[in-house]
Amino acid sequence: MTALIADYYRHLTVDLRRSDHTVRAYVATADRLARFLSEHWGEAIERPALGRITAADLRAYLAQRRGEGLTAASTARELSAVRTFLHWVGVEPPVLKGPRRKRSIPRPQAPADIVALGEDVAENAAEPWIAARDWAVLLLLYGAGLRIGEAMALPAAILPLGETIRVTGKRNKTRIVPLLPELREAIEAYAAQMPFAVAPDEPLFRGAKGGPLSPGIIRRSVQAARDRLGLGARTTPHALRHSFATHLLGRGADLRQLQELLGHASLSSTQIYTEVDAARLLDVYRTAHPRA
Repeated sequence: MTALIADYYRHLTVDLRRSDHTVRAYVATADRLARFLSEHWGEAIERPALGRITAADLRAYLAQRRGEGLTAASTARELSAVRTFLHWVGVEPPVLKGPRRKRSIPRPQAPADIVALGEDVAENAAEPWIAARDWAVLLLLYGAGLRIGEAMALPAAILPLGETIRVTGKRNKTRIVPLLPELREAIEAYAAQMPFAVAPDEPLFRGAKGGPLSPGIIRRSVQAARDRLGLGARTTPHALRHSFATHLLGRGADLRQLQELLGHASLSSTQIYTEVDAARLLDVYRTAHPRA
């Protein structure tokens, strides 16, 4: 890592306090761009040199990335990360349109499929306390709309449970999330069976050997369950959060309320669920209407 990229890393982690995932992605993009320009221009890349970057240079960089297999959506994210890096350097990014991409609409899961998924994951767990753990985690995603990382980060201090919990989301923003009685019961059942002593400031959900539970464990359990049940590849832990939002909206939830529950920074992120609901209505219309 060059001194320039190391400074950028410190800016993202210390000054902006971005998530580990965002830092990795942004730093990797900045490093790739610097390496590309070093070969492209035949010189070491320092901050002053970036002031002469042109739209043609960026097009060449993105063309190389597309040649490496990037999709249109990934290329658009790469361009956004490049612009963020150049802004930090103090350079106005050249005007360049990103690739056109179709905005994907989240696909909610049917409630019956979600229940079947959770039951299958629990039934195939190695031990009863692990079954209780996985059931509680999946209920947090669907019953409270948490991101999987948010569920993994919940501290043991949330016990004893009340009617709500405080959740820390992206950029360390906190929000209050209501707990359904079934969800409280699931978390309490897990806590009662979990065989490890956990300090209040440590993550509540633990792995088989007592360390913090990894999101990858839950993702793999869900993947195995969906294969056994014949569910689609879009049946993921994050799809349960999408289902939470879509089902609430379908039952009359207000967009602003949904924004608060999901922890979205802007309403535009939440508005995609209105498209989901409209798409569902169109599906029902096409299926049921005799002249559709």
